Formats: sequence, structure tokens, C-alpha cells
Amino acid sequence: MKYLNEYRNLEATKRFLGKIKESVTQPWNIMEICGGQTHSLVKNGILDLLPENVRMIHGPGCPVCVTPLNLIDKAIELLENDVIVCSFGDMVRVPGSKKSLLEAKADGGDLRILYSPIEAVNVAKNNPNREVVFFAVGFETTAPANALSVLHAQKLGLKNYSILVSHVLVPPAMEAILDDKFCNVNAFLAAGHVCTIMGYEEYHNLAEKYKIPIVVTGFEPVDLVEGIYMAIKQLENKTYKVENQYSRAVKEEGNMAAKAVINQIFEIGNREWRGIGEIPNSGYVMTKSFKDFDAEHKFGIQNIKVVENSDCIASDILKGIKKPNQCKQFGKACNPSNPLGAPMVSSEGACAAYYHFSNHLIK
Repeated sequence: MKYLNEYRNLEATKRFLGKIKESVTQPWNIMEICGGQTHSLVKNGILDLLPENVRMIHGPGCPVCVTPLNLIDKAIELLENDVIVCSFGDMVRVPGSKKSLLEAKADGGDLRILYSPIEAVNVAKNNPNREVVFFAVGFETTAPANALSVLHAQKLGLKNYSILVSHVLVPPAMEAILDDKFCNVNAFLAAGHVCTIMGYEEYHNLAEKYKIPIVVTGFEPVDLVEGIYMAIKQLENKTYKVENQYSRAVKEEGNMAAKAVINQIFEIGNREWRGIGEIPNSGYVMTKSFKDFDAEHKFGIQNIKVVENSDCIASDILKGIKKPNQCKQFGKACNPSNPLGAPMVSSEGACAAYYHFSNHLIK
């Protein structure tokens, strides 16, 4: 398949790995933002093929992983009050403070696992006497579809549809990581799918402010090793700018139509990140014009607060301070069948990637 097979080419991957080894002269720490990039790095054995002085740090790039406990508890609260809750499948096993959505379903909650928020609108249309809430989780990537679901429900005149919003934004998280006193990140691989929607214009200020290379990168082996090579070249040459490795999918300005839909329904506000805490202006909230479609406002569940599990070091993992297998609970009390935190259960979680693909080796 064009634009896919050639980016899985073994010889091309080896060529860029050779260039990395020839170029690097000192230790560098590079953080890949996206959980999909983390999985590709681990699954394809790239971590083991990089020179020892090139260390990949796994960032907070899994929206399921950074969804705070209180949002999951809010969704469970709705389920326990006869609301139909619709969700993507990767959220349903993530533990809340007492149970997961799947366990709440086993207790009698009406949980529907769907592939699209538009399906949730159809559920609301077909159940006019029931309230229907879609659990709208994600980075900027999924925001357009969730916004469109609200517009579609409004067009149909549905009063029984709303969304529980947990949208977070990548650039503010990168800045929070860079401002952390324990930060040791020298360069970033930016998430290609997010930049497909949003572009990368706002990354220029970050690169200049923090004197750090940012390379927009895809998800296949060649994408990743080429992105790492581009970052290493900048670091070795002491240049700090934004480069776009993923040019086959990403334009600097992004997808203007998708951004217009987002801006119609959402505005930027403060968001809590699981394991990190509240980051100012780091997520989307519903605009006042669409408050009737905001589940938190509609059902009065804004004030549910939850304390994190003290046995889970998701905070250190999401900030890149520790690797998953440096957790005392990794593969023991915490495993995919019994996850203590979201990074172990999510399909893009760093802990799950290490558990399934890395043979539990510390890098």
C-alpha cells in the first residue's frame, strides 16, 4: 500500500539507524509524544537498535492514559442513574476510583461500545425517552468528530444527547513537561495524527522558547528512525526548530475545515491530566452556546473529585521520568488483566507496550 509499505522497509530503516550512529557524539534524550509512536518503537525493536547514548522517553501521548479518574467516575455516576453511556472500547476497562465502566456495565449499567460518536447520536434518536451521553475522550485528533456529533444532534432537534468532554491539547502538555524541574528532554517527536488536524504552527514558539528541536513524525519504523535522525542532527548542530518528517499527511496550517468545526463547539480551558494534574489552558471545554450538550453541566456532576492510586506511578511514566518496568507493581499487581492505571490497559499505553513487546527489559 503506497505511503505505508515503503515506510516499513527494512533497508530504509537500517539506513537511518546507520546515520543516527554516525551522527551522535553525546547522550541525548528524545521524547515521543504519542502512545502510537511508543508502541511502534517497542514492537518493532527500535529501542534495542538505537545507540546506547540515544534514549527514548515515553511521553503522555495516550488520551486514555491521561483521562483523570474523576472523569471515569463521572461516567460511572451517569451509568448508575439510568443514563445510556456510549464510549470507544479503549476506555471501558480503565479503572476509576472503585470500578471501571465495564464493571459498571456488569452491575447493570447501560454501556454501549461504539466506533463513532455519530452512532451515539443515532442511539439518542432511537431512545427518545432516555438520556444518552457520549464519553468524548481524546487529543485534538478526535475533537472534530465529537464536535460534529453535537451539531448533528442539534440539527435533529435531540434534547436527550450530550457529551462528557475530556479533550486535552498537546502543546500545553509539552510546555508543562519542559517546565518540570526533573525534565531531561532534549528533543521531541511530535504526534503526526494531532498535527494532521492542527498543523504545527504553534510549535515554533515552543522550539524557540525552550531551545529544543521538535520533529513532527509518523508511526511506521522508517518514520520514527528518520524523525530521530532529524532530531539528532539538530541537537548535534545546536539548532532548534520545527521540522516535518510526516509531510505526506501534515501541513503546517493543519486541516482548516476540521479546526473550524472544533472552534464552533469548543473553547480552550483548564484541564486535569491523570498523573500530571491540572494544566492551564490545556484542553477543550464546551462553549456557552452549546452548554445544553455538556453532560457535566446538564447532570450537575462537575464537582466529583478523586484521589489517585498511590501504588501507580503513572505520573512519573507520563512525564518520562521513569520507564514502565521501573514500577514495583509492573507485571505483578499491575498487568493487563488487573491494571492499576490507564497506561497498562490502554491500547496505546506505555505500560501495555512494555508488557506485551519489550520482554520487560529496562532501557
